[in-house]
This record gives sequence, C-alpha cells and structure tokens, in this order.
Amino acid sequence: MKKTKNIIWIMAFILVIVLIGVVAFGYYKKATMEVKNPIATMEIENFGTVKIELYPEIAPETVANFVTLANRGFYDGLTFHRIVKDFMIQGGDKAGTGSGSATIADLKEEGADTEYTIKGEFIANGVDNKLKFEEGVIGMARNDYTQYASSLKEESYNSGSSQFFIMTKENTSLNGNYTSFGKVIEGMDVIHQIEQVEVKAADNSQESGNTEVSTPVNPVKITSIKVDTNGVDYGLPKTLTPFDYMTWMYKQYGLDPSTLTTNEE
Repeated sequence: MKKTKNIIWIMAFILVIVLIGVVAFGYYKKATMEVKNPIATMEIENFGTVKIELYPEIAPETVANFVTLANRGFYDGLTFHRIVKDFMIQGGDKAGTGSGSATIADLKEEGADTEYTIKGEFIANGVDNKLKFEEGVIGMARNDYTQYASSLKEESYNSGSSQFFIMTKENTSLNGNYTSFGKVIEGMDVIHQIEQVEVKAADNSQESGNTEVSTPVNPVKITSIKVDTNGVDYGLPKTLTPFDYMTWMYKQYGLDPSTLTTNEE
C-alpha cells in the first residue's frame, strides 16, 4: 500500500515537472519567436516591381493605415503625381493632383464617405521615431499650414492620410518632421528609373501659385500594392477629423463661410 502511494506521488511529481516544462517552453518560444515585418509589393506599370519592408514598431498607426488601404485596393490604379529628381517620388492621391486623400469608406466596409487624417508619428509630434530619411525610405506626406500661421503646428503634423513618398536621395531636413515608416528592400533601381521621367509644371500652377516642375508628362501608374502581413492583424488606424483650412481662413477675416457659399451660388 505504501509502495503504491509512493508511485502515485512520483508520477504526480513527474507530471508537475512536465507541465512546468511545457509552460516554460511556451513562454520561451513566444519570447524568442521572431515576428517578421510586413512586406509591401508594389507593381508599377512599365517600370517593374518594388518591395518595401514596413516598420510597425516605429510607426504603428501609419503602418496600419497603409496596410489597410493597400490590401483593400485603394492604391491600385493611382499614380505618382509628384516627382522631384534627387529628392523623392510621391503618390497615393486618388485625385491625382496632390490635393486628395482617403475616406473612412476606403478603410472599412460601410464606412462614411468622409475624409480623415492620422497622427503624425515623428519626433516633432512627440513620437520617438528615429528612422532617418535616407535613400529608399518611405514616408507619409502631410500639409504644412504653418506657412499661413505658426500656431498651426498640430494641424500640420496630423494631416497625413493616404499620400506617401519614397526617397531617391537622403534629405536630413525631413528627419523628425515627417513620418518615416519603411524602406525599399528590392527594386530601388525601379524608383531611380521613375525619378528620371520627364516632368512639367502642374496644369493649374498659375492659379495655385505652385510653379514646381514635378508633374509627370506621362502618368506613372501604380498597378497594385499588396502587403503580406505574415499573419499579423495590424487593425485599423485611429482616425482624426481633418483640419478645415478654408473655414479657418474665413474666420481670420471675420467672415462666415456658409454665407460666402450661399452668395456664390
């Protein structure tokens, strides 16, 4: 009888040791398992394929936004509307002019057809993002309202939506002031080919006062962008209400925007 009890205790002890080992191995595996970063594959008509590694640990909201838009087909068929040699190529605007952005409906089914922005993830906006704007780094485009009023920093910093740019050469002036969130790992030669295309001033350059010669003469079309997340769900980004620059401007002059609209009609 005593011998039987001893055997039971020994078996129980062994079982406990095994369970502890299983749990410990689980924690070890989880702690040491390498989670691969998402990889975006961009197909560009007549130019080739570009692969970009995204860094969710550096800019989680921006990566979530880019991944969602890309995998929902938002970027398919859009163009690189702004190309500046020895600087960058910019795309992601469904208006094709640099003035457009995405809507909530582009992010999710049954979303409202209203524009949105996301938080700028860079040092000047309180985010410890140290990824520098070197050749091949992808960044989030945004507006700069501080040219109208120095007080509009927050509105400027949090004005990104869908437009992005890829650096063709290092530019230190952007470091800490724009969101960098990934880097080209294949196809940098394709990016350099694109920066060589013939460009002109925008058609509305005289009206807008923007005389930069950066609009491609022949459209550079993004056939598709798809992101392999390696099974990770990055979720939806936290969206913000865009700054209404025109309403702000009217108020600076003591004017009522709704009245002006009514009068124009």
